[in-house]
Amino acid sequence: MTIALSEKLKIVNDHIDEADPPIHVIPLANKLGIEVYKADWPHSVSGKIQYDPELGGQSGFAIFVNAAHPETRRRFTIAHEIAHFILHEDQIGDGLFDDAMYRSGLSSFEEDDANKLAADILMPRQLIREFSFVGDDVETLAHQFNVSQSAMARRLGVAW
Repeated sequence: MTIALSEKLKIVNDHIDEADPPIHVIPLANKLGIEVYKADWPHSVSGKIQYDPELGGQSGFAIFVNAAHPETRRRFTIAHEIAHFILHEDQIGDGLFDDAMYRSGLSSFEEDDANKLAADILMPRQLIREFSFVGDDVETLAHQFNVSQSAMARRLGVAW
């Protein structure tokens, strides 16, 4: 099942519009036809998305996330891999990333795009405005959105 970019973004926006924080990323992945699995990996590997006819959802894609990572990290990894599906589906499994897109510490255009969309998914600006109150700090908002404090600080543009 191939979904056009505009339809993928509509699914994301509809999911966010129906939600209060925190945004639930596994149901979002499922709405996009992606299955999500935990994996036992070394700490250095966060997650990957790959085409997998057996384990993939309706789209044929599956996300694998490191089971040992903290929940906030797993949530960001899932959102990041969802972003790769939305933005770079045609590059997944074409041999450029060992048949999967692995998260890495390397800065690239695709990784930056995926990180930005992941932040938009987990910390939508409209929900931050709606659910933050005068005096809310990074720690409070990070807890409310179930993200790391450093991710929330970056989202708010404050030093951390």
